[in-house]
Amino acid sequence: MSLSISPTIPGNDALTGGFADPVFDAQSVFKMMMDAMARPGTIQTVNSDIAPPAPLDIAAGAIGLTLCDHDTPVWLSAGLGRSTMPEWLSFHTGAAVTSEKIEARFAFIEAGIALASLNQFAVGTQEYPDRSTTLVLEIAALEGGKELALSGPGIADIRMIAPIGLPDTFLRIWNDNRALFPRGVDLILTAGRQFLCLPRTTKIIVTEM
Repeated sequence: MSLSISPTIPGNDALTGGFADPVFDAQSVFKMMMDAMARPGTIQTVNSDIAPPAPLDIAAGAIGLTLCDHDTPVWLSAGLGRSTMPEWLSFHTGAAVTSEKIEARFAFIEAGIALASLNQFAVGTQEYPDRSTTLVLEIAALEGGKELALSGPGIADIRMIAPIGLPDTFLRIWNDNRALFPRGVDLILTAGRQFLCLPRTTKIIVTEM
């Protein structure tokens, strides 16, 4: 295992900025997460006033505070790893940071990072497909970009999203991920206070509409 928690005493930035009411706030975000996973592409808004370390946005920080604990190894992209996020996450949740993508239960990736593939992370097994990584990917915005059509479980017909800032190779990467079903990763897109979920079962196509 490659888990590590900084042995140094956390600075003030790591000790502050968490949920004001940890139980209530975590329950609220968890409920939104469940709804967002059940209805892929629906935008949720985090109302909690937290202050995660830059460059982490509020939605991604709230998700981390809600889902991570001492049993969930976390992988961070380079910018987040150089920030005080490892100490912040450890102090508020007990989660340890791993340098190995394949070991991570959750991965947090700041905006602008190029993604070559998703199968570098844990994709689960045929017997235990839930033993996979959930990726939290920050982008510029969840609205105002090129429209994408979603279909699949949790979507009655077609649901449209229009995110800004997805990697150029996103559709190829996502199709490769879907081909692994029932294995594969689940994806959460965040921007500011907003987030939406894309379970591995969701089909995504570009539309001219």
